[in-house]
Amino acid sequence: MGSALSSGVTGLQAHQQMLEVAGNNLANVNTTGFKGSSIGFSELLSENISKGASPTATLGGTNPQQLGSGVGISSITRNMAQGGFENTGAALDMAISGEGYFVLNTGSENQFTRVGSFAVDANSMLVDPATGYRVQRIGSEGEADGFQVLGDPNINIPFDAAMQARATTTFNLSGNLRADGGSPTTATLTSGTVYVLASDGLTNALSTTRLDALDQYSGAFNAADVIAITGTEHDGTAVSYNWTVPAATSTLGDLVTAINSAAGFDSASATGATASLVNGQIRLIDKTTGYSLLDMNLSFTGGGSAALETPGYFQMLEAGGEDTQLTSIDVFDAMGGKHTLSGAFVKDDSPSNTWDFVLTKLTGGISQLVDRRVTGITFRASDGAFQSLTDTAAAFDIRFSNDPSTTQNISMTTGTVGMFDGLTQFKTGEGISSTAASTGQDGFTAGQLASISATDGKIMGTFSNGAKKIIATIQLSVFQNAAGLESVGKGYFVASANSGDPVALTSGSGSAGRIEGQRLEKSNVQVAEEFVTMIQAQNGFQANARTIRVANEVLRELTNLIR
Repeated sequence: MGSALSSGVTGLQAHQQMLEVAGNNLANVNTTGFKGSSIGFSELLSENISKGASPTATLGGTNPQQLGSGVGISSITRNMAQGGFENTGAALDMAISGEGYFVLNTGSENQFTRVGSFAVDANSMLVDPATGYRVQRIGSEGEADGFQVLGDPNINIPFDAAMQARATTTFNLSGNLRADGGSPTTATLTSGTVYVLASDGLTNALSTTRLDALDQYSGAFNAADVIAITGTEHDGTAVSYNWTVPAATSTLGDLVTAINSAAGFDSASATGATASLVNGQIRLIDKTTGYSLLDMNLSFTGGGSAALETPGYFQMLEAGGEDTQLTSIDVFDAMGGKHTLSGAFVKDDSPSNTWDFVLTKLTGGISQLVDRRVTGITFRASDGAFQSLTDTAAAFDIRFSNDPSTTQNISMTTGTVGMFDGLTQFKTGEGISSTAASTGQDGFTAGQLASISATDGKIMGTFSNGAKKIIATIQLSVFQNAAGLESVGKGYFVASANSGDPVALTSGSGSAGRIEGQRLEKSNVQVAEEFVTMIQAQNGFQANARTIRVANEVLRELTNLIR
């Protein structure tokens, strides 16, 4: 009877622990990142009543007779399977879809968790606000920009960090240029500079206004004063003419006459251009409609003290072409100053399926356009895909007024050859316009970190200038045997002798899962399964209690017999 009693006791103890495991699972059914456990039973060492015997020539063999001594706990195994996700909307909440654990430092060691509810503390460190443990990073991202300290795995969130302005080096063009339709335009240039009278600084100058009466003129006339008239005529032939100012009484009208007499601009020629003065501005109009390379510039060289302000470039009121599509691009100089470039796609029918892109006007402190046109954007006749670019440099040289001695080179991208990921040329139908336009550039003004978010395991900072930078990369760790991790409470684990060493990875690399932002992992406990487990534990407990009761009754009956 003693054996029955002891076996029953072990059964009570085992099923009590089974109930405790299920109770703990249910208690944490709503605990973020909780991993439920299951219990395993095994038979205790049996007592041998008789050993087995081998068969003989006359008798068969006999099996051993063993009497069991009860049940014991063989294992309590944690289920490390992923739980469901819930959306939180919090910028620094993260969940791991797949294998892996966040790595946080306690100040003395690294611990591991699936609970990704993080925040920024008073020292600008990314932490678990429930424990103060610091989230760990991997790689060097953020170090070059000064966001992170070289060699320090803690993650600094630099809300006081300033981002240096970056000059624009590239802008992108995409969209369709219509293969049909459009009306030819006539190239028309204007000085942009409005010449006004020095007497009041307001009244527009006339053709009869002397140069030395202009607000833009200073010093005294010298017989060696020269105005250089340069540019290109309709077909691209270079124009170069130096007009020596003949007298102190020379007027704006005399300058206009000099432009009209310059070879290439010669207003008397059927293929030339005509200069005039319109509302205080010098205007140059091509005599031939359609695709044109007409351009002009003026520069003044004083033989003495005289100086005359001349435009750094002539604006294009109309960019001559068989068809035209206008767009604008915002760019930034090295100091973060913002400038708007107005541009035009102009179609050239010889060769066919070919366009140029020319900068027509710039606002916001532009000193000079050194190079304003990219030529030969060609499309495949069969399907309208981008085919080639004659001007392989595909760039513009600009000087800004805050640093007129420095040329800023800005290139453009038009798409991949043979593809439709940039500019295209399709037929659109009568009256339907082109859609080609600028779709972005890489410059920005100075700014400060305004907000952060988690994107695929990277802490992304958005700055007040609209630019985005990677602040740091979250470290994940995976284990050969995750079920061998040892729980230390609050959702944290440490490596054990049977878990294997942690392997540091980034989101989505190796066997690590992907980090999803603004989400948290829920408990993986299945309530229905735990209820079934509790019923089984209750039944087992009752059965073992009944064993003890029966054994007790048998012992009592024996006692009565002795009496």
